Order: sequence, then C-alpha cells, then structure tokens
Amino acid sequence: MSMPRRRIGKTALEVTELGLGGAPLGGFRATIPDADAAAIVAAGHDAGINFFDTSPYYGYGRSELRFGAALREKPRESYVLSTKIGRILHAQKPGETPPADLRDNGLPGFLPHFDYSYDGIMRSLEHSHLRLGISRIDVVLVHDVDFWTTQDREVLEQRFRQVMDSGFRALDELRRAGVIGAIGVGLNEADMSLRFLQAGNFDCVLLAGRYTLLEQGALAAFMPECVKRNASVVLGGPFNSGILAGGDTYNYNAAPPEVAERARRLKAVCDRHNVPLAAAALQFPLAHEAVCSVIPGALSTSEVTQNVAHMRRRIPVDLWAELVREGLLDPAAPVPTQ
Repeated sequence: MSMPRRRIGKTALEVTELGLGGAPLGGFRATIPDADAAAIVAAGHDAGINFFDTSPYYGYGRSELRFGAALREKPRESYVLSTKIGRILHAQKPGETPPADLRDNGLPGFLPHFDYSYDGIMRSLEHSHLRLGISRIDVVLVHDVDFWTTQDREVLEQRFRQVMDSGFRALDELRRAGVIGAIGVGLNEADMSLRFLQAGNFDCVLLAGRYTLLEQGALAAFMPECVKRNASVVLGGPFNSGILAGGDTYNYNAAPPEVAERARRLKAVCDRHNVPLAAAALQFPLAHEAVCSVIPGALSTSEVTQNVAHMRRRIPVDLWAELVREGLLDPAAPVPTQ
C-alpha cells in the first residue's frame, strides 16, 4: 500500500507524509509488551509508512531495540530510519544514584548522561547501531537542546555551544561521507530550532507540538526560515500529547482550562463538518510547504490503523475557513485544499 512521499530538505531521502514516532514504544506512557511493540511497527510498515523515528532516550534503549527487532528483517530500502544523539546510556554502577528525573518503564539498569561532543556523538551512534542491529541510520537528530529539557538557561547555552563547537563536526563528517543521509535537531521549541538553523547547515528539524491545529506560533519566524534554507520540518506530537485526539493532556500534563476550552471549540467545528478532530490535526501541518511528515506515536495497532484512515479522510475546505472565522486558526497558516 503506497502513501504520498516528500523529500527531506536537499537530501535524496523521501519519507511518507505519515510516519511513526517511537516514544510510546519506549514505555514512557504505558507498558507495552515486546510482541505488541513489534506488531505496532509491522502494522505501520504494512500500511505503507516508511518513516520510523526513535531515540536512545525513549525507554533508555528500549525503543531502539524494539524498532530494530521489527525492522531489521524488512527490505532496507523500504524504510527511512531516524534516531537521535545527546544522551549516552551506561549500565548502572554499584551505588550509583540515578538522575532525579529518571523515568519509569525504561530499560532496567541503564542510566543516561548528556554528551553532545564529537566523541560523544560517535559513541552514541555506535551504541544505537548495536541496539538497532541495523547498519545504516538515515537521519540523525540532536535531541533536546531546549529550555523545555534543561530548565536552566546556562545549561542550555553550554549544550548549544557543545553541539555547534564540537558535535556538529561529527554529524557533518558522517553526512559528507555518506554514512548518514540527513542531520537535524529534534526539539520542543521553535525558537531554539530557529537558532540551530541559523547556526549550522541542517537538513531538517523534528519540531514537537509547536505547529499544530492547536497552536501556530512557529509560523512567524521559524517556518519561513525553513523555507528559506530548504530545511524540512518533521512534525512530532501532532496531537499535542493527546488533547487533539480525544485525551485531556497537553505537553504531557493535564491540560490547562484555556487549552482544554480551545480544544473543545476546535472539536465542535470539526463535528459540524463530520470530521474527526484527530484527522484535522494530522492533515493540517502538511499544508505548509516546509513540512515533510507528521509522526504520531501509537500504543496499539488499532491506533496505527486509525491514523492511516485519518490521513485519507476527505476534509471540506469550509472547515478550515470556519476555524479562521472562529479565531481558532492563524489566517496566515496554509490549509489543505482538495
């Protein structure tokens, strides 16, 4: 089954407009058995999805192990594989205290530490190759150099400088050598994404949740810069962690009343046009010329199937016009047309 594809920036990589995000398969939001995780990836591949994104951070290695197990026997040309750098995992030493923010449900016995240096990136990718059991990684993203993660401006500045003064050289060398096909950043903030774009030659940005049906703040400065530099946007978190897919969470916490009310109003407009809110949420970002793929995660094969169906749902153009009239959509935002 085929899906429309778009090119990542100036690279030769082409990805399906719908991808599969790997955070849920790491076990952060729910406990998923290995067999179910393999079935989720297989369901996506069978449905025509060719873009799969993971990270050492997702489940502290568990997500990469699961993606590798599910994909390594598939024809290598049938998928584009993305992972991230920034956290290196090591086996917990006797008496070692885990980080205060260590998440539950990760791979037991492994702890992360941050390293965006040249050597750290090379080591991280070596570890990722071994966990995946796949010899080629197509896209490598600098992960979580944003205030969302650090909550400390000084630490954020140190990590940004380590990337640009050291780690970027490793990524650029691997790209120029053809070892990897594209390099980029995977962040939760449009302003830091913009800063990285202006500091180095990146092919793409995985932006989580900041250009969605719920919020379009990235439209002002970040998206035009992507168009100017021919850098593609991969939109992670298109449901804003659940609020646009029937849930009640926003940024992985209980949605504030004003966000919940905005989501309710969005759903009311979609209901009047007989369109699932999740379908509108998945299709909206792709109207922007910079966006190459949206990559929701999934907790079950049924969620994968549902997302595929949402992508194929016909949405009347009047729906977008009503959202603009209701003040729920930036009038400058491109919208899908059929």
